[in-house]
This record gives sequence, C-alpha cells and structure tokens, in this order.
Amino acid sequence: MNDNSENYPEGSNASKVGRVILQIAGGAVPFAGGLLSAAAGTWSEKEQERVNHFFKEWLKMLEDEIKEKEQTILEIMGRLDMHDEKIADRIESKEYQSLLKKTFREWAGAESEDKRAYIRNILSNAAATDITSDDVVRLFIDWIKNYSELHFHVIGAIYNNNGITRGEIWSKLGKPVVREDSADADLYKLLFRDLSTGGVIRQHKETDYYGNFVPKTPSRRPSGSGPKPITSAFDNEESYELTELGKQFVHYAMTDLPLKIEYNPENENEPKMDS
Repeated sequence: MNDNSENYPEGSNASKVGRVILQIAGGAVPFAGGLLSAAAGTWSEKEQERVNHFFKEWLKMLEDEIKEKEQTILEIMGRLDMHDEKIADRIESKEYQSLLKKTFREWAGAESEDKRAYIRNILSNAAATDITSDDVVRLFIDWIKNYSELHFHVIGAIYNNNGITRGEIWSKLGKPVVREDSADADLYKLLFRDLSTGGVIRQHKETDYYGNFVPKTPSRRPSGSGPKPITSAFDNEESYELTELGKQFVHYAMTDLPLKIEYNPENENEPKMDS
C-alpha cells in the first residue's frame, strides 16, 4: 500500500486525523511471503507459477480495495469542516474511531459505487451531526453490508412516495410484468420480509395524537365467499411507509454533505476551499 497520508491537505486538524483514519483502514498480508517460502520446496515449477499468478491477482484485488477505501476517506474529509472544533473532537473520539474500525473491518470493498457512497455518507454525517446514536449508526453500517441495491431502491421509492404499494413500487422501479410463481416474484416478497423484519419499513398504520398505533378494524369476508385469496407479490392494496429508523437511514446514508474542500491527491497544489 502506498503511503498516501502525506498527500492529505495540511492543517491544524485535517492532517493528523487523516493519518489516523488511514491507519485504521489499511492492512497487510504478513503471511503471504512465508507461505510461498515454505511451499517452494514442495510445489513443482508449474504449480509455483499458478500459485504466483493467484497471489498476484489476489494482491491486486487487495490493492484496489485499499485504494477504494482511501478514496472514501478523502471524500469524507473533504466534506467535513475541520476548523470546527466539535467535528474535529468527534473524529478523534474513541466512539467515532470505533465506527471507522467496524466499517473498514467488515467492508471488503463496495459491491457498487452506490454502496460506497452510502458508506461515505454515513461516516460523514456521523461525524458532522448527532441526530442519532452511534448504536443506530452501527446498525446502518450493517444494513449496507447485508442489503442489496434493490433493497435500497425500494427504500428510496417508499421515502419519496409515502403510502406506496408493492405493485406501485415494482412499476416505479421499471420492472417488467412477471408471473406470481417466478423467481423474481419470490425475491421481491423476500426483500419486503427482509426490510419489514429488519425494522426499515412497515405497512401503513394510523396513529393517535400521542403517536400510539391505532388497531386496524378487521375486514370481514362475506359468508360463503370461499378461502381468502393469496396476497400477490405485487399487491396494490396494502401501503408501505418507512419506520423512524428507516427515515434516519435515508438521512444518514442517502444524504450527501456538500464538499467543504476540493482536493486531488495527485495534485500537489494547495486544496481549493469552497466559497
């Protein structure tokens, strides 16, 4: 790993904090050389070539992962006002360092640019605001790891259209019509179970003045009408909304803080501050 810590913009707080974060995000592979040395007398030349090729590809993957993390760190630092002592103290705190360690320990490279942006936004907002507790932020980091992009697209659709149905969400996402017994339908139902049991979304519930949920009046089917129809994966009756946890997740993961500083690590000139 190249030491890019020297490329951080100098300042009373940014340089010191940047180096600390890089130490957390970085890693090493101390056993690789020893393994190759121990195996040199056992493997044939052809086997050694194959293993060398494997390790080259593996180390290239690790290098790309570290570069991705370094880019994320630079983007976080570029969104924080390091002249704000409260933010600087927060970044240096044990609590925030714990969030960083959890993120970079469990994040083996983002599956997509969207997920990487969510990680960046969560860590940026967790440093700049204290709307929610660090325990909740840890949960948000777990959601990034456990949920797919389709999960997040559904979350976004519900956030932008409170009370939307599953059928309306499917159409809003531009998905084609599929059979009820298809794998896509099964996946879609599983996705809603994931988000419901995970505390991200719920079916719409009425509340009273004090915020207590009002029990729904049960609907009675006419006598002799036969068994209750199976609910479609693309049901257009029940509406969905985000829980308070879900709303906070949107605020932390899907809200991008504006850049406070524009910086390119390849450029040795002074960073350009936003006006």
